[in-house]
Amino acid sequence: MLNEKIGKYRWTICGLLFFATTINYLDRQVLSLTWKDHIVPEFHWTDSAYGDITSIFSLVYAFSMLFAGKFVDWIDTKKGFMYAIFLWSVGALMHAYCGIATAGVLKGTWFVGFETAKENLKTVADVSKVINTSVAFFIVARIVLAIGESGNFPAAIKTTAEFFPKKDRGFATSVFNSGATVGAMLAPLTIPYIAEAMGWEMTFVIIGAFGFLWMFFWQTIYQKPHLHPKVNKAELAYIQQDDVAGETQEAKAIEAKRKLSLLKAFQYKQTWAFAVGKFLTDGVWWFFLFWTPAYLKDVYGLSGIQAAPYLTVLYAITMFSLVGGWLPSYFIAKKNMDPYSGRMRAMLIFAFFPLLSLLAQPSGNISIWLPVIIIGIAGAAHQSWSANIFSTVSDMFPKYAVATVTGIGGMAGGLGSFLINKGSGKLFDHAAATQMSFMGFTGKPAGYFIIFSVCAIVYLIAWFIMKRLVPKYKVITDL
Repeated sequence: MLNEKIGKYRWTICGLLFFATTINYLDRQVLSLTWKDHIVPEFHWTDSAYGDITSIFSLVYAFSMLFAGKFVDWIDTKKGFMYAIFLWSVGALMHAYCGIATAGVLKGTWFVGFETAKENLKTVADVSKVINTSVAFFIVARIVLAIGESGNFPAAIKTTAEFFPKKDRGFATSVFNSGATVGAMLAPLTIPYIAEAMGWEMTFVIIGAFGFLWMFFWQTIYQKPHLHPKVNKAELAYIQQDDVAGETQEAKAIEAKRKLSLLKAFQYKQTWAFAVGKFLTDGVWWFFLFWTPAYLKDVYGLSGIQAAPYLTVLYAITMFSLVGGWLPSYFIAKKNMDPYSGRMRAMLIFAFFPLLSLLAQPSGNISIWLPVIIIGIAGAAHQSWSANIFSTVSDMFPKYAVATVTGIGGMAGGLGSFLINKGSGKLFDHAAATQMSFMGFTGKPAGYFIIFSVCAIVYLIAWFIMKRLVPKYKVITDL
């Protein structure tokens, strides 16, 4: 038994987290890839209307993250993840029926098909009513989606803390977090074509159904590592190598029942460092996710199908974010750095890459591929940064507090995302209406240049604030 080979079942669990995150981002991307080509002609949305929808999604996601972490800590990982993905899958399906609901309110025709609803909306003379009513229904669907999706990362980070020792959590987090990139990459390869062939409504139905399929595998496969029959003793010992020597199962059970209050969590600088880092940087990824298809449409005139190759390459580049898990592990194992110092050094390196975003808009005059590649590099840097900032929580807080603190950081990140999405929509409409000029660009291209400039510098600002709040590695032991 002493020579028993360490099993690898923990990576099966990590694979489930990867697929959940992939589905999460597929569901999230359907709207951004269909609104310009299919939804605007039907509902007459402006950039501000779309910005309102995405910003409210971000805001609800933000506050839901605050309670999602507590919910997952309270109900525990298995049930928490099940409830989360069920709710966001329902929310995804609700989007498909927003057209029918809009026609129902404005024309009184509730029990009709998708195409009939479209025809009925064409007879509405007051376009503003179509805009306002449809936006309201999409916001409701987006709120349900946001509440459900807010549980994904707190549950995934908690699962990672359960199944991986500290030295491996950064890499495991980068593996499942790469599901965001894969989901974003698969989206332009599938969604525009489904929408073109079957209508935008069916994209929400088909993509939303994957969540229910995932629930079956999670219910069947997941158990706590010390209870899981496929986790052998050698693997369990490897997973628990950070545990206090001689700790009894009774002591572990007592600790598992302990909870961290939100008020108590805010008393630690480690919580504030994580929250500030998320607030300043999460919005960058969400801007790339929600607005890049619109950017290619507005600046270069590309439809969803025409933009598909560019978006696929862009998100394929972000797969290099897997380096984000390897680099801190190298610093920890080879340079004998503590986990926090290793991650912060890696994050400083990643923080320099988004500076390339300053060149995204100017380089588009040479070739459309240049801003695509630059945004891809910035996206990879973000995902590398994201994997490590998540892991700083499990490095310094006990397992029972991880989901709560992660939820606080998610709330802060969602608030930052709300601001950039709301501001972008207003800025782009203003730039187009006034033909605003900035740094040699006019109209919407000027607006995009401003947002790219913000995206370029926020990582370095976030890093210096985090380092100021938590200069050295300090594990929380007084909870």
